[in-house]
Amino acid sequence: MKTLSTFAALSLSISVLAACGPKSAPAEPASDAARPDVHTWTSGAEGFHTHSHWVDTGAEVVVFDAQFTPELAEALVADIQAQTDHPITTVVVTHPNPDKFNGAPVFQALGAEVVASQATADALAEVHAYKKAYFTGVGMFTDETYPALPALDRVFEGSLVLDTAVPVRLVELSHGGVTTTQTVALMGDAVFVGDLVAGRAHAWLEGGIVDGAATPDLGAWDAALDEVLELAAPDAILYPGRGEALPVIDAVEEQQAYLETADAVVSSYVGDLEAPLDALAGPDGGSHFAAMGAAMGEAYPEHAWVDLVTYGVYGLAFARASE
Repeated sequence: MKTLSTFAALSLSISVLAACGPKSAPAEPASDAARPDVHTWTSGAEGFHTHSHWVDTGAEVVVFDAQFTPELAEALVADIQAQTDHPITTVVVTHPNPDKFNGAPVFQALGAEVVASQATADALAEVHAYKKAYFTGVGMFTDETYPALPALDRVFEGSLVLDTAVPVRLVELSHGGVTTTQTVALMGDAVFVGDLVAGRAHAWLEGGIVDGAATPDLGAWDAALDEVLELAAPDAILYPGRGEALPVIDAVEEQQAYLETADAVVSSYVGDLEAPLDALAGPDGGSHFAAMGAAMGEAYPEHAWVDLVTYGVYGLAFARASE
């Protein structure tokens, strides 16, 4: 598969991925009783700076996204258990990317129920196979050490309200976003969206995995963000998969502007290449992706983790080169 082998050619350094350790921080103080006390645990670079948000309802703990590896999930569990005696009962998977679902078995071993939309459940096997091929191909894992494909305990279509002490409403959006499908969770005036938003950080531009290929759809992503505005309270705080928690209106507008810029940068760069598909798939493909990442870094110099663009932009680049 051309796009997978090209992606595998990127020099994703294990030493770079291990350079940053995990951390935990509570959200800013709630401004009113409708806002839950949201805690955020963030992996280091070895887990792609992924947030798992969690809320202690006073009776149980609800976690949003399960981390990239069981080891990271165990560190998240330790953080939760250091702060509350209430059991972890529910883990919500917001979309089918491995940093959201690979750690699920750690929570299931504690008796927690792992919940996702039916569309996410349908996508897991293909995404897992694609990502396993990449990560084993670059030597980060072996077939034996890459996390196993987890099972889900509960799936839903459309929407679902969790029977927790503080209600959590899960909604499967009509449009995909960073992947082929997206669930958002609404809890009081907090909204959890996974990687649909990267709060003042760089975004993952690979796209969803469809028929063994990365298939980004920025139009659908933009429409999904509009859906979030329709669902969330006007004064809601949005908790993203990476980066800063922000007022929902700011988070959505900034993400939409970022996607517009990314599309312009990538389209311009690819349009200047002679035989762009061959150039991207050839031995210098990695340098082209790095150049696009650098251009996004110049456009957003204050945003964190520009390397995520370098690693993920191949999806958008190949899509634009194919047009």
